[in-house]
Amino acid sequence: MTVSTATRETTIDHGISPWMTFLLAAACGLVAANLYYSQPLAGPISTTLGFSPAATGLIVTLTQIGYGLGLLLIVPLGDLLENRRLVLTLIVISAVALLAAPASGTPGLFLLASLCIGLASVAVQVLVPYAAHMAPDARRGQVVGNVMSGLLCGIMLARPFASFIAEASSWHVVYVVSAAIMVLLAVVLRITLPKRVPHTRLSYAELLASMGRLALYTPILQRRAIYQACMFGAFSLFWTTTPLLLAGPQFNMSQNGIALFALAGAAGAIASPIAGRLADRGLTKRATALAMTLGVISFLMGHLVNDGSALSLGLLTLSAILLDFGVTTNLVCGQRAIYALSAEHRSRLNGLYMATFFAGGAFGSAIGGWAYASGGWSFTAWIGFCFPAVALLIFATERRH
Repeated sequence: MTVSTATRETTIDHGISPWMTFLLAAACGLVAANLYYSQPLAGPISTTLGFSPAATGLIVTLTQIGYGLGLLLIVPLGDLLENRRLVLTLIVISAVALLAAPASGTPGLFLLASLCIGLASVAVQVLVPYAAHMAPDARRGQVVGNVMSGLLCGIMLARPFASFIAEASSWHVVYVVSAAIMVLLAVVLRITLPKRVPHTRLSYAELLASMGRLALYTPILQRRAIYQACMFGAFSLFWTTTPLLLAGPQFNMSQNGIALFALAGAAGAIASPIAGRLADRGLTKRATALAMTLGVISFLMGHLVNDGSALSLGLLTLSAILLDFGVTTNLVCGQRAIYALSAEHRSRLNGLYMATFFAGGAFGSAIGGWAYASGGWSFTAWIGFCFPAVALLIFATERRH
């Protein structure tokens, strides 16, 4: 079946205040950050809990696996269960898991907590369609873009936040502080969020089965997911390898210096509201072409980074901003397109979209580590260039047909 825009659902009042948009954006950012605290902390955690060198990578991997499973198994419940209750339940679970992580005495218990943190963090992907439901059609892209800017800021700021806190105290404090934030967030959302009860009357098994049909017979979803998988693969490759480059002999930067570099890259999050407004004006194709072109340019600029000079660092920072701008623009344009298909299927469409490009990001991280170890930064930049270039070539077929 092809989802059409004719499908409609009676939802909460079609209007969303600036305050509610800000609250949802902040909530998405705070919850999404939980996924990324472990990345700069993997070394200290491994030392404290006695992970073997080969198992240290599981600290990040288990969180990502949990998130991927949640996208496919939990996010679709947004089309079946009352949304506010689902979000609050997931946030409370994340708070418990965040407290369990620093309390773990063995690697196995920590990895279990990490898996649960990833699973519960999909609350953000229930909140984004929830915001889309609240927005009128004419402003849906703008609202989604504003909410996504909060989510992306959370992703980009999580690593420097964790690095600064851990250097000032310990990695345990990062998790405890985040758990406290989750509890406070749950209280605020319980008071402020209106209820939304979906009209879907499917069983859970039927809900999951319908996702297969959506994936097979929804061309817009297929294209937008492939575009973003390529773009997010480039994003993950870049942010997996640039800390290695900056910490190496070329730049010899400290952990705090790398954290400041990540802060500069967060400037790309301003693309979200801009992309949303462009999509609302019917300029999705132009914005998509621009996003992919920025991705290509960012990696071409990366080849100019050939020494540890201030100029090279400036070019690398500009590359990060352009890439983040392109990835964010393409993401929001894709969400605007798939959310317009059907209110009834919105959470399932979002889960499929996110799971697909998340897989692209995992591939980008993996191949980025291999490329950097095999051929250094220059080889890595050429591999990264291929991701947005492939997306642009596929997008060209959409323009012709």
